[in-house]
Amino acid sequence: MNAITKSWLLTTLAFLSQSVIAEIAIDEITVSADFRGRTLAEVPFSVSVLDAEFIDEIAVQHFEELVNIVPNMNWSGDGHRARYFQIRGVGELEQYQGAPNPSIGFLIDDIDFSGIGTIATLFDIESVEVLRGPQGSRYGSNALGGLIYMRSVAPSTERNGRLFLSIGDHDTRSIGVAAGGSLNNAETATFRFSAQQHQSDGFRDNIFLSRDDTNGRDETTLRGRLRFLPSENIEANVSVLYAKIDNGYDAFSLDNTYTMLSDKPGRDAQESLGASLRLDWSLQASLIFTSITSIADSDVDFSFDADWGNDDSWSPFTYDFVSVSDRARKTISQEFRLGSDQWLIGFYALNLNDEVVTVNLGEYYDPINDWSDSVNDSFGSDYEATNVALFGQYDYDFTNTTQLSSGLRIEHRTTDYIDTAGLSAGPAETMWGGELSLNHAISDSVTAYASVSKGYKSGGFNLGVVPPGQRDFDTENMVTIEAGMKSRLQGGRVQLNAAIFHNRRNDQQVRTSAQLVPGDPASFVFFTDNVGEGEAIGFEAEVRWYATVAWELYGTIGLLDATFESGREMAHAPPFTFAAGVAYRSPDGFYARLDTTAKDEFYFDVSHDQKSEPFEIVNARVGYEGESWLVSLWARNLFDKRYAVRGFYFGNEPPDFPNTLYTRLGDPRQIGITIEKRF
Repeated sequence: MNAITKSWLLTTLAFLSQSVIAEIAIDEITVSADFRGRTLAEVPFSVSVLDAEFIDEIAVQHFEELVNIVPNMNWSGDGHRARYFQIRGVGELEQYQGAPNPSIGFLIDDIDFSGIGTIATLFDIESVEVLRGPQGSRYGSNALGGLIYMRSVAPSTERNGRLFLSIGDHDTRSIGVAAGGSLNNAETATFRFSAQQHQSDGFRDNIFLSRDDTNGRDETTLRGRLRFLPSENIEANVSVLYAKIDNGYDAFSLDNTYTMLSDKPGRDAQESLGASLRLDWSLQASLIFTSITSIADSDVDFSFDADWGNDDSWSPFTYDFVSVSDRARKTISQEFRLGSDQWLIGFYALNLNDEVVTVNLGEYYDPINDWSDSVNDSFGSDYEATNVALFGQYDYDFTNTTQLSSGLRIEHRTTDYIDTAGLSAGPAETMWGGELSLNHAISDSVTAYASVSKGYKSGGFNLGVVPPGQRDFDTENMVTIEAGMKSRLQGGRVQLNAAIFHNRRNDQQVRTSAQLVPGDPASFVFFTDNVGEGEAIGFEAEVRWYATVAWELYGTIGLLDATFESGREMAHAPPFTFAAGVAYRSPDGFYARLDTTAKDEFYFDVSHDQKSEPFEIVNARVGYEGESWLVSLWARNLFDKRYAVRGFYFGNEPPDFPNTLYTRLGDPRQIGITIEKRF
């Protein structure tokens, strides 16, 4: 009997010993990312909603710690933090250079950070919503595979706040503060602000430099929100976010361990400043006008030691390469909506400017064959895109229990691009997407739905030096047929949601790679290509059971068969994902929880056939909560399981440079303690 089985047996026996069943008040879940903020049962597609209590208990710092909880979701460990996500096999794996073209949307308080999710820290986050499947009418070309929507804690009229301190091994330390309340006696103006700073050594030992922090974490996040009610009919919400993530990047080793040999460790940093203004104006009893304005300014620095070694590693050969990329991205968007309980129309515009400068330096000398080579090149690009869209949604009630919903979005995209290699381009295209769904309330507690939706992702062009014939790629379209059910049983104490789906991708875009010059790791280039059709069939289910006042259990499962025309599985699309947990909260204040996640093997990339190994991770937390304070002892990856979150297969070791699988490992076991004061 292994450790996981023993843990589950003990918790199950403890649960069976409980005999008191009490009435539990369970709030109904609202999906904020939906146009109208409908309840979970009313939304005709698959969505996971993680609330603040769940986030605080199951995670420590970053959204990547929640990904394994969501069925049929994965992330690519190409950078230090999870920046690229995959939902049902759809999503990017990396983007060192090139025009932004994400498949998974990522928003924080209505501010668009799609493709640059490094700043997804979790302190003072109220909810995380993961919308699976094409969001063609809602979010357009940046949400082909789905959308991640993070919402920070909203202002309230009651003065409240929290002080947070956490320490752990690997030199982990975090401190945070949050406070909010009313700004005036009339309670028409409320505020919320929070600040957090997190540091860790990054779980790597660089024995060449005698350092344990070359992959270290240094993450600062500041949030502010204001809510104004100037009249009974108008509500204004302002959100401001500043994040400075200054993490090291020394994640890949030659022997696929946590021991590094690099002499020039890199950096994976992102500094972002963003803000949004949302106005909701009730014109009549059921007619609402909404305006959402957002801006964001981000600097992303990414560098790495391309040979992953040092002079001693390669002696008598000289082999020393480094790559540095600096990205500056600015976005501004405006959305207008006018809608009632039955219909909605809207306009959306987004302007994005993305500048990238990449420098590759390297030197190679083979004394046996007296052969040498060197690299000293730089590449710069300036990309601007403007997206303009018209969208609408209409709901028709056949009966009191059956509703037909339809949505349509027409989007026009223009681009302007120039780079230092002499490439100049300005393609434009018009795309459309939408959905048609039928929602039927079988009873007061069970709802069934069926839908067909079309999503799209814009075409474009590859930058810099690419293999012959790989400069341009076409627009991708995806049609999804989905059926599912949402239920709240036993007064909401049992919440069970399930869905089956089928995706058909036409002119599927894939991000692949090639090494143009053997022996030059800096010539390992990435480019987007179309590979014809792709298909995915799957199932996902989530259950949450508030068994008693003290006991809560949950489980999620995702089954996925995502393949190309050739029949090969798509990259980072594990056929099986699983999560389960049990939490106990005593009326006396003691609480404990045990969480297990599991993931099947998956292909690391499109350009090779190397796979990960299946893995299971166990996390645990115990603590005591008083009237206004709590203390908890937590452990992540309790049994110190080694697992890979990214893999490359290429030649990186002289003199023969044999193709080898190099993997980046996920975080090892980490144990810490958290103390929090609430007021």
